[in-house]
This record gives sequence, structure tokens and C-alpha cells, in this order.
Amino acid sequence: MKNNQGLGEDEAMSEWKEFYLEDLAEIHNTKRVPLSSMQRAKRKGIYPYYGASGIVDHIDDYTFDGEYVLISEDGENLKSRNTPIAFKATGKFWVNNHAHIIKGKKDFHNNLIIHYFRNLDLNEFITGAVQPKLNKASLTSIPFYLPTEKKEQKAIVSVLSSLDDKIDLLHRQNTTLECMAETLFRQWFLEEAQEDWNLVQLGEYVECFNGVSYKSSELNPSKIAMVTLKSFDRNGGFRLDGFKEFTGRFKEQHIVAQGDLVVAHTDITQDAEVIGNPVLVVNDVRYEHMVISMDLVKVKSKFEWLSKEFLYRMMRTREFKEHCLGYSNGSTVLHLSKQAIPAFEFFLPPKDKIESFTDIAKDLFSKKFKNIEQIQTLENLRDNLLPKLMSGEIRIKNG
Repeated sequence: MKNNQGLGEDEAMSEWKEFYLEDLAEIHNTKRVPLSSMQRAKRKGIYPYYGASGIVDHIDDYTFDGEYVLISEDGENLKSRNTPIAFKATGKFWVNNHAHIIKGKKDFHNNLIIHYFRNLDLNEFITGAVQPKLNKASLTSIPFYLPTEKKEQKAIVSVLSSLDDKIDLLHRQNTTLECMAETLFRQWFLEEAQEDWNLVQLGEYVECFNGVSYKSSELNPSKIAMVTLKSFDRNGGFRLDGFKEFTGRFKEQHIVAQGDLVVAHTDITQDAEVIGNPVLVVNDVRYEHMVISMDLVKVKSKFEWLSKEFLYRMMRTREFKEHCLGYSNGSTVLHLSKQAIPAFEFFLPPKDKIESFTDIAKDLFSKKFKNIEQIQTLENLRDNLLPKLMSGEIRIKNG
């Protein structure tokens, strides 16, 4: 990589110094326009409406057009970091007053700012005990320790962005694989459903196992990962950053492995985004065992021909979600009745049709799991490389 860029130390390379955000970018907070939920309800449209942590709604107009970086100004996520603090918004969009709006002075500065915030400890810049806040004064006081040469800044971005691009490609491939399984399921078992298929209850064909009840004192560093509600992505799918490390006691029925089917039995979101949602568990090589928490239920087929892949896709349907909502109760925290999953009714297709679907779905999900393994490897490489590049411990040669 000597002709372009390579990793190593070089005494003749550019010096490093502290920059500040206004050295790298323009701040466009004066153009922010908050809209209430009632106002947005009257202005539904195609343009994304952004808040502190991402898209909140879609409305009929926009205030920005181009590529910008949005940085969270307030919210619990400033401390929990469940979603990125700095993220890119492109095209035509609207932003409320909960995110700072930044535009890099150079074409690579947007990515540089995003990468820098990924590695940044914000605790000393955040104010507010109850509602964390990163105000503009604090934001502009954050030092960016960077090389003075623009070429080296750009080279750092190039290395990190190339890893991000590969990760993004694998995520998009997985979205395609998931869509292929969904399309096939819908065509074979919903659109082409036959009148002679029997209407049956799911409880006749599956067993449900509740997760382990635990105390906070049992959440300690260990080689046992507890799958929790945080493992459920709000948009579907399994999150690898949702594990809690567990040192308590558990039974065989609480153990899950890659590909096992698990359903959320509790929900703390106001819009019931998670309750009743299924996931296929993804393995994490850091752990020896995975167990499910008391908020989840493992669903296991009583019959070999009725596969987890078929059950998973059936539980991803609108019909199953609506059924579960009807069996949910609670004001602050929603709970799913123990009878919800067993009571679900569906038209049972012939065994050979389910087996044919399973053969195809297993191959699709196998490819998805392999992609996830690659994503983990690339993310670990990026996350290990990021602080070393940003601190100057590892330098990038140019020329």
C-alpha cells in the first residue's frame, strides 16, 4: 500500500494539533424548526423529519438539501449510546431542535466528524442530571486532535470509511436475504393458501419456554450472555449489542443457540414496537453460552418438519403481531399473556410444502449468519483501529 496509503510510523509526517468543530465545519442550528406531533400529523409526506437520534417522522416539506451531520443535542442516548451520537443525513430533510446540524468545510470532513464522535467520551461535555444535554457551547469546546495536513486527515477517513462501506454492504445483503425469505413465505403460504388447509392453533405444534428470572446483582462480567429485550432491533432483526453478561444460575431450557427462535414477551416502548416480535438468535464468539431473560420466550417446534425458519416468518406477519397486541396488557410496561403464542390460529400447509420452504430459507439464513460473522470481524477491526488512528498511535503514509 506504499503507493497510496499504508499504516506505520513516520517522523516526517504532519504534526498534530487541537482543532475545534468550527475549524472543520459550519453549524446550521439557526435553520432548525421544531414541529409538534399534531402539526406533523397534518403534514404527512415523503421528507424525513429528524430528531436527536434519527428519523422521527416524514412530512411534506424540507429545510435542508445536501449532505450534513446531525449530532444529538439532548436525550438519554447521549449517555447510553444505543444509537450513534453523530450520524449523516442526506438529500432533502427537516430537522427539529434536538439535533445540531453540521456541514463539513471539506468533502471528507463530515465522515471525519462522525468517526471522531464514535470514539469520543462525552461525559465531561454533557450537562443535566435528569435530561442529558450537549449544548452548542459544549459542542464547540470539544477538541479534535488531528494531523495538520489535510491529506493525512483524508487518508484516515478513507481507511475507516472503507471498512464502514464493507459493513454497510453486508447489512444490505442481509436485508435482501430477509426480503427474499419474506417474499417466498408470503407467496407460498398467504397468497397461494388453499381452502382445504386446516385451521389450527399454534399451541398444538410448539412448546414455549420462559426465560430465566434474575437479579441485578447477577449481572457481572462472564462468558455467559443473556439475550434481552435490547437484543431486539426496533425494525426487526437481532442486535449483538443487547447482551447482558450473567453469573446467575439457569436451566437447560433457558439456553439458546444460533438460529433458535425467541419472542419478546414484555415491552417498555410506548408504541408496542417489540412485544410479540420474533428473532432468530445470532451467536457471539465472545461467549460460551447464551440464555434468555425472563422478558423473552423460546419457541420450540414439537415436530422436525415444522421448522424454526417457517415459524419465524409466520411470526413476522402482521396477523401474528396484531394477535399478540390483543393479548397484551399493562400501562407502563406491556406484558404478553402466556396464552398468546399457543392461541394463535393459522392455516396449516402440507408438510412437504413447509419442508421445501425450509430448504430454501435455511440456505438464505445461513448466508445471513455468515455475513453477520464478517460484520463482527470488520467492526472489531474498525473499533480497534479507530482510537489508534484518531490518537496518532498509528499513522497513515501518503504519496
